[in-house]
Amino acid sequence: MAASRRAASALLARPRTAQSSLLPSLATAAPRRVALTAAPRHHHPLLTRAPLLLRRPSTLPASASTLLTRGLHTTPSRRLATPTKDDDSTNPLLRERESDSVDVCIVGGGPAGLSAAIRLKQLANDAGNEDFRVLLLEKAPDMGAHIVSGAVIEPTAINDLLPDWLSEDNPNRFEGATAVTSDKMRFLTKNRSFWLPEPPQMRNEGNYIISLNELVKWMAERAEELGVEIYPGFAASELLYNPDGGVKGVATNDLGIGRDGKPKDSFERGMEFHAKCTLFAEGCHGSLTKQVIKKFDLRKDSQPQTYGLGLKEVWEVKPENFRKGEVSHSLGWPLPLDTYGGAFMYHFAENKVALGLVVGLDYPNPYLSPYEEFQRMKHHPFFKEVLEGGTPISYAARALNEGGFQSIPKVAFPGGGLIGCTAGFLNLPKIKGIHTSMRSGMLAAESAYSAILAQPTGDESTVTRTLTLPDYESKLKQSHIWKELYEIRNLRPSFHSPLKFFGGVAYSGLETFLLKGRVPWTLKHPSTDYDATKLAADSKKIEYPKPDGKLSFDILTSVSRTGTNHEEDQPVHLVVGDTAGGKGGDVQREREWRKHAEKEWPRFKGLEARFCPAAVYEYVEDEKSELGVRFQVNAQNCIHCKTCDIKAPSQDINWVTPQGGEGPKYYKT
Repeated sequence: MAASRRAASALLARPRTAQSSLLPSLATAAPRRVALTAAPRHHHPLLTRAPLLLRRPSTLPASASTLLTRGLHTTPSRRLATPTKDDDSTNPLLRERESDSVDVCIVGGGPAGLSAAIRLKQLANDAGNEDFRVLLLEKAPDMGAHIVSGAVIEPTAINDLLPDWLSEDNPNRFEGATAVTSDKMRFLTKNRSFWLPEPPQMRNEGNYIISLNELVKWMAERAEELGVEIYPGFAASELLYNPDGGVKGVATNDLGIGRDGKPKDSFERGMEFHAKCTLFAEGCHGSLTKQVIKKFDLRKDSQPQTYGLGLKEVWEVKPENFRKGEVSHSLGWPLPLDTYGGAFMYHFAENKVALGLVVGLDYPNPYLSPYEEFQRMKHHPFFKEVLEGGTPISYAARALNEGGFQSIPKVAFPGGGLIGCTAGFLNLPKIKGIHTSMRSGMLAAESAYSAILAQPTGDESTVTRTLTLPDYESKLKQSHIWKELYEIRNLRPSFHSPLKFFGGVAYSGLETFLLKGRVPWTLKHPSTDYDATKLAADSKKIEYPKPDGKLSFDILTSVSRTGTNHEEDQPVHLVVGDTAGGKGGDVQREREWRKHAEKEWPRFKGLEARFCPAAVYEYVEDEKSELGVRFQVNAQNCIHCKTCDIKAPSQDINWVTPQGGEGPKYYKT
């Protein structure tokens, strides 16, 4: 067993860097994917991988060591039972899964999920209840590998959760924080920049520039020390329900299923995790969160969520161009005036610069490409003077919530709650959501712990009696999260006024500097993002400059910097139309792709290929097709940004989890 665990750890640690020589020519019809070798999976992950805390046994307290020796509490395996003629076990896909029961199961290992896990174990350990089990599932191969953010952190929540996180007296302090030293706000035209006053919420005195990717890794270590059971590489793909309809827990996806939807020789059934409380911390537009919201009608009293797409690069720049601690934000160019968005540039660590562009996904022109806008943005003198002579070391992209206060759904439901960006607590004008995500996780943890303690014990009927979180929403409404989101609730929808961009800027200035949200009205978002897209016939084509290979790059070169990796022989996790959750086989899949193209190509002329920041979707020239093109999905390129699930006009693309441990492997994002 120890040998197999070491082998699994070695596989996970294997570099997954795309080689430029493997990139196919853009002129060919071959799939535009980054070729990477997938690590083979021949055993169920729970049999080959230990919890993350096994990697540092020498640093663990006694309570965590106890968890190691205890291991998983699973039901007896039924996979080896002798099948009868009518036994479901003759079909591997129908065999009953092994299960484990815990107190709290957390889906997602970002700042919200880890904050909830840490707070739960703090409460339990302080009460002498060290057997209180908190288990966290994360689909990324390593903690932090799927995390991307700007990021400037407002430290209010982390100061309360882990007060010594930066203390010089703490030998395990986080060492990746750069104190903000100055702020800039600019309005850009094509070649010039103009000073703008900084709104109060964008002043960053007392804040820190960080890599959220690195902070999450550090938080995972602190969670382990408290006894949290952390399993990276496990994708929760299915909701489980109690007889009364409440959430019972989640199941991880099966491994070893071929692209045709049939089990391979390496097939292993997924595993069920049953919990008294399940907290969803999947980030923006989570795949299971969508199902929870629909089942319990959590949006019945809120407006639809709206989204943006954030694209980011990390550069190592020349020392003479580096200004440690400087934070810059900009509006205007390169985006057109009918498109909401803005850019950022942060100088952090040693000679590192994080820069990015956020594009509102309610943009109307189907010819607009967020990726191409980001690439040409770097040629503006405001960015070029910093980047010139430097080296890009990382690229990432992720959808983010922009709906704000109006779009927050109900966050508590029978069996659990929504926390962090999966609920939508980003403060968009502040361009910050880490502190609100962490705070929501802490509040949900306190509510869950109290609710679990209040449950009756010793009665078998309580096993299937669904727990509720009666005070989670009230705690939220009494917290600073509610206050700050309410205050800025009208800023984002104000950009949809007849005056558009300039009307939004003027109204936002009035609200920010004078009214501070103290108005009797709440503006509405006029439509969903996918409904906002105009027809290609009614839109102006956009011609983008070719990348120069120094400041701007073609999309496959950028994808190669994400470390993304998916095994090719598995069901396509980007489900177009009705393809049985991606397991319908190639014939059915290609039929659905053809139906999609017949509907969308005449209307939008390749919108999918332009909104995707990773070259997953493309229309390939095909003389045999009546359209002259063939729709193609290169799922291996996917960096899990969720844009397709949000922006597709017919809402016929559904993002589901691929095998656990796949996707991007971000660095310093």
